[in-house]
Amino acid sequence: MDRSWNVTDEKLLASKVHSQIVDLGFPLIYTTNYDANLERAFRLRGREVSKIASVVDIADAKPDHTYVVKFHGDFSDDNSLVLTESDYFERLEFESPLDLKLRSDVLGRTILFVGYSLKDLNLRLLLYKLKRTWDGTAYAKRRPGSFIFLVRPDVVQEEVLESRGVSPIVSDSLDPDEALPEFFDRLLEMVRGAG
Repeated sequence: MDRSWNVTDEKLLASKVHSQIVDLGFPLIYTTNYDANLERAFRLRGREVSKIASVVDIADAKPDHTYVVKFHGDFSDDNSLVLTESDYFERLEFESPLDLKLRSDVLGRTILFVGYSLKDLNLRLLLYKLKRTWDGTAYAKRRPGSFIFLVRPDVVQEEVLESRGVSPIVSDSLDPDEALPEFFDRLLEMVRGAG
């Protein structure tokens, strides 16, 4: 997989979505991708990045870097890869170092989910636990906002997400391949306008 998913530097530099992600300046990115394309995109554009795929990476991460958390593992460590059904079931316990980091991050940050749906059991369980944690406090109204980008409207999914405290952002694009770049363009406009 590592060899067949390898992308040239030229192709990575030409990728609009990778450029947009770098330009948006997210301080923390979780990905389920195993490849190093995201980290390479940052480095190719002269931006510092710390890959986090293990507890050692958490300890060694530089505070002034963008963090790319490899939630399902990284090709540089085959033992970290989440591939089998058993691997996924173990991740549902949310007890590994990366799970603990994720739980901490989602409690105190505004989150934007991209490329996920309610078909992802991990996401459904995470959203359920996050809502239950906040609802169990006197501070539920102070929960940071969470958002999810959806390529297509889906009334049922949108309602379930809202009930979990996640606001859906539904694409206007008629072309699913253009939906994410168009959304990121709008985000970039807002970020540049606010700065």
